[in-house]
Amino acid sequence: MTAGPNQAVIDSSDVVFLGIMAEAAGAVLDGLAFRPDQQVISFMAGAGLERVSELVAPARASAVMMPFPGIAEGGSPIMALGDTVLLESIFSPANTVFALQDEAELSAYLCAQAVLSPVARMVSDAARWLGSRVEDGAQGETFLRMLAGTSLQAAECEHLIEALNTPGGFNQRLRLHMEAAGMSDDLSAGLTLLERG
Repeated sequence: MTAGPNQAVIDSSDVVFLGIMAEAAGAVLDGLAFRPDQQVISFMAGAGLERVSELVAPARASAVMMPFPGIAEGGSPIMALGDTVLLESIFSPANTVFALQDEAELSAYLCAQAVLSPVARMVSDAARWLGSRVEDGAQGETFLRMLAGTSLQAAECEHLIEALNTPGGFNQRLRLHMEAAGMSDDLSAGLTLLERG
């Protein structure tokens, strides 16, 4: 992999990926020249296709997408607005592109995807708790990550919750404890705060 000055990268590319913060886009892209035959794919949260078009004219703002860390290994979801055929030609079949209808959907998905960090925090906290009680803490974390990942992949959430809802079982008892402590309400409130900006 090689890198060069921004203009040199643009000059040598037919498809340009913008991986910058939306707030810095104007300053970073000011003075850079794009070609009319170029397609631009933006990773900028908070900048829709219209804004990206303004920043990269006369190039074509083809899509806005949000990549996740697992995209390089494959199996990652990609939320995308715009030319999903182009994105699928680049990232599929190793990854799955989820086509969004408009910028309102993109905004809602951006908020909801933020659940990933709290989920990782919860698994990490459970792994730390487990690690203090078993000989191989790293194995415990690997077990919990695999358990959460494969279980969520295999079943819709409500079906999984029902399957884990054995009366008096460990899963039911912990879920009910956390719900009573405000877990669901706090999550909804946090997502609404993100939505309001």
